[in-house]
Amino acid sequence: MIFLNPAVLFGLLAASIPVLIHLFNLRKLKRIEFSTLSFLKELQKNKIRKIKLKQWLLLALRVLIILFLVTAFARPTLKGVAIGGTTSAAKTTAVFVLDNTPSMSVVDVKGSYLNEAKAVIKQLLGQLQEGDDAALILVSDQSADEVKSISDFAAFQKQVDAVKISDASGLLNAAIVKAAKVISVSKNFNKEIYILSDFQSGRLSDDGTLSDLSQLLNDKVRLYSFNLQSKQAFNIGIDNFKLNTQIFEKDKPVSFSATVTDYSLQPADNLVVSLYINGERSAQQSISLNAGDSKSLSLEAVVKQNGFVDAFAEVEDDDILQDNRRYSNLFLPKEIPVIIFTDDPFDARLLNLALTVIGGETALTVTEKSLSQVASVDLTKYSVVVITGSENISGGAGRLNSFVNNGGSILLMPGAKSTLQGFQKLSIGLNIPAPISAAGNINSTNSIIKFDKVDFNHPIFQDLYSNKEKKNIESPDIYYHFKTNTQGKGESVISLQDGSAFVSEYKIGKGKIIALNTAPVLSWSNFPLKSIFAPLINKSVYYLAIRDQSQNEYFAGGSALIDLRNNNSPQIKIERPDKTVDYVDLQKQPDVSFYEYKKTDLAGNYKVFSGANILTEFSVNVDPHESVIRYMTNSDFEDYLKKINFKGKYISVGKNDDPVKVVTQARFGSELWRYFIFAAIILALVEMAVARNTKKEIVGIKA
Repeated sequence: MIFLNPAVLFGLLAASIPVLIHLFNLRKLKRIEFSTLSFLKELQKNKIRKIKLKQWLLLALRVLIILFLVTAFARPTLKGVAIGGTTSAAKTTAVFVLDNTPSMSVVDVKGSYLNEAKAVIKQLLGQLQEGDDAALILVSDQSADEVKSISDFAAFQKQVDAVKISDASGLLNAAIVKAAKVISVSKNFNKEIYILSDFQSGRLSDDGTLSDLSQLLNDKVRLYSFNLQSKQAFNIGIDNFKLNTQIFEKDKPVSFSATVTDYSLQPADNLVVSLYINGERSAQQSISLNAGDSKSLSLEAVVKQNGFVDAFAEVEDDDILQDNRRYSNLFLPKEIPVIIFTDDPFDARLLNLALTVIGGETALTVTEKSLSQVASVDLTKYSVVVITGSENISGGAGRLNSFVNNGGSILLMPGAKSTLQGFQKLSIGLNIPAPISAAGNINSTNSIIKFDKVDFNHPIFQDLYSNKEKKNIESPDIYYHFKTNTQGKGESVISLQDGSAFVSEYKIGKGKIIALNTAPVLSWSNFPLKSIFAPLINKSVYYLAIRDQSQNEYFAGGSALIDLRNNNSPQIKIERPDKTVDYVDLQKQPDVSFYEYKKTDLAGNYKVFSGANILTEFSVNVDPHESVIRYMTNSDFEDYLKKINFKGKYISVGKNDDPVKVVTQARFGSELWRYFIFAAIILALVEMAVARNTKKEIVGIKA
């Protein structure tokens, strides 16, 4: 037997009070002279003896009443005997759900929330005995890996000690589901789940993802919640960081935009936001935010080298450090491989000239092929595919469509020999709107049409003209063209007077298509002779060659897709943000175009190498939900337990409560205080009856 409230046992000293009273009440017998012995014979010796026995019985009853009452308040509990379906000596499976997401890094007077949680686990672990087992589930772990309990508590403690704040976010519900699965297969009688978290609002579950867990979390399960949140944190987070510039070259400025939010209840004055390029601070701005406000700002810096460029924005330190940085990357190619497919080599002559006449840091290497060879060429080797024509493509449209969907880019235009039907068929194959009709006449100036509207905000006009010159672009004379309408599926960059799109852009899957509605030959227009022709074609190819690196941005803890289409090595190397390296053997995964990489627990830029060459790069950031410093109430969590149909016993443990005491009180369900109270009442009734009877007998003797 153990006592859950042992301090009360000092009250057992009160049991001496009846004894002392009894001793003080003993009286010396008076000596009485009798003239005859006849009166002694009349004394009832046996009756006097019975009265004395009853007095001793009363003393024992009164002492026992005090002993039982004091013992009841000390909460005696049987250890090793089951009463009412519970037993303290039954084997226990304890599953610890430990929240190690970024919000648990907040520090109060007791230390970080995470370290407080680890201290609680250590205390509770000390209460487990031989034959018990324990399991650890981290909220940041988004994997589907099976969790198993272990009985080696020294090894388990090492697991707990090794836990650090992760950049990965996670949902409590997902961790609880894992815990429920561990508990459900346990054969131990006691099944306990401990949730140690700050119970951050919005990180409990996603809408529509809750399921009925009553079969797993039945009435045999006890669930303890330890809410470690204790202060209103001060937190500034960078929610978004993206590249604004869409055509960039070496030694030219690149613009980024960053969205900064004050998640706290106090303002932030003169907050410094810095931009780092390849680890070097290249720009900074100062902003002020009111509580709860968000602001976007632009940061600009010069890129000084080709290849993959790492970038991140950073704000000053606060209570949650993990969301103070947000990463991105860009790729500045040293050369852009371009392939031109055409019905007639003559059609490519002016295009080739336009692509090579304008020099720059980034070279365009141009290859020419017949349109009939589309199906036999490895398109992944080229950054941009230029198509001028439509008649001899045969089955190549499907390959072109796949190329674009997987991130490729196409510059599309009719050729001198293109027919309306042929170009319509090609457009449909590429999943863009087909032209509805042909307009004008080849080699005829009788029905000339000119530019109507130009979207100078499109990236292909970036640094092409000054604001004054934009108003005076000389339009070419269009003799013959295919009338095309974007039909809401794309963007009209330049429109003609008849409302058709002369230049239009379409986003298809991960790639882009820029389409022109006239051929680059003088029989269709004098466009190739105008000053806009070469820069427009050149800039369009540069724009198409730039990959949208925002598609390579992921949240920490999730899966990242690595494009392997340009890989020629049986093994790839992944350099993580902390400079550790992972090797992936691709021989076990033949013919895979994309590899799903799951070890993204660190925020930062990951570099993927094929041999000695860098293959690609992707950015991993902290989920902005982790920046929110609002918290659930206990009733919110109880509502959640109702939604998952939790059937067990739920105990909420306060931050200032003694965890061992609370858990011990809940675990030892066979408390005996009720029985001691009942026994004390029975003894009191017996004492009253005996005392009344004894008093009558004493009165009778005196009489």
